[in-house]
Formats: sequence, structure tokens, C-alpha cells
Amino acid sequence: MIILGKDTSINVRKVLWTCAEIGVSYQLKPSSGTDVQHLNPHAMVPVVVDGGEVLWESNTICRYLASKHARHDLLPAQPMARAHVEKWMDWQATELNTAWRYAFMALVRGSAAHTDLTTIAASIRDWNRLMQLLDAQLSHTGRWVAGDNFTLADIVLGLAFNRWLSTPMERPALPALSAWAQLLGERPGWLLHGANGTP
Repeated sequence: MIILGKDTSINVRKVLWTCAEIGVSYQLKPSSGTDVQHLNPHAMVPVVVDGGEVLWESNTICRYLASKHARHDLLPAQPMARAHVEKWMDWQATELNTAWRYAFMALVRGSAAHTDLTTIAASIRDWNRLMQLLDAQLSHTGRWVAGDNFTLADIVLGLAFNRWLSTPMERPALPALSAWAQLLGERPGWLLHGANGTP
């Protein structure tokens, strides 16, 4: 299997962490996105080539890998249990990503297109509000995002959590998130691809 992308990309790291959990071997070929447009019309990474088939969208790739290798611990086979994992994965890709994007581009990337102070402040507020929702979910489950077991939801949200911690801004103290971080710290894949100093 070939993974096209950079190991500094948050979305590529989701796939790399999933591979680490499953024990999948792969070849990582550095790519910035524009050079994979013939494979992904959106010119974004990661792109996976496996058995002659091409996949893009990081959360979809993670689902594919868990399904291919029958890792029902990461993505349950039972429909309702699976839906509980996937709803948090979808929430990460839609609600949470939308909230943090402006603040992250301004405060970490230093983007010249993201300099409006009011919009930065609004992005920080939304980001912190959603992280409080995640904290409430973790307080409810008492362990992992979707329940008693570590799943793909913890992988995709773990990367988002790392980005939240790495961005220079005010953050509320969220005890359930802190306890979750301790659990994540026991997983080699998190240490390699999550808490690796890259936002």
C-alpha cells in the first residue's frame, strides 16, 4: 500500500496512526497535494493506492483500513455501535474543523489571509466551545470517545486535540480531556503521529 502525503499533515497522520494500530505496512511517498491531482481531483492528501484502487479523504481511508483488516474494535461491525463511532468522526470533519480553521491559520500558520482579529476571536470561542462538548462526552463515557473501547473516533479526534493544545491561545481547563490524554499516551501510535510536536 502506498500513502501519498507528508507526515506533518494532520490528515495524513490519522492514516499513519490507524496503520500503526492495525500493523499495516505501507510506503509513504512525500506529496504536497498538487502533484496528486491526477489521483484526487481536489489535489489534497492523503491519497492511498491499494491493490490498484485509489482512495482519498482521511476519515474514509481510516474506515477502509479498519474494515479491510476486520478491526471491529476500531470500527464495530454492529450498525448502531459503528454509527456511534462514525458520528464523532463526521463531527470532527465538519463541525470541529470548521471551528478551528481560521484561528489555526492565523496563529500557527501565520496566514496573511487570516488576520481579522474579530474572526480569530470568534474561531477561538467556537473551537473551545466544541472542545467542551468533547470533554462532556468523555466525562459521560468515562474512558474513550465512543464508549469503553478505543476506536477510530479517538484517532481522528486525538489529532484534533493535539492541534488544540499546540495552538497559542487561551483554553479552558477540561479535566476529562486531560484524563483522555493520559490514556492516549499509552498508545505508541499516538506518540508517533499525535503527540509528536507537530500541530
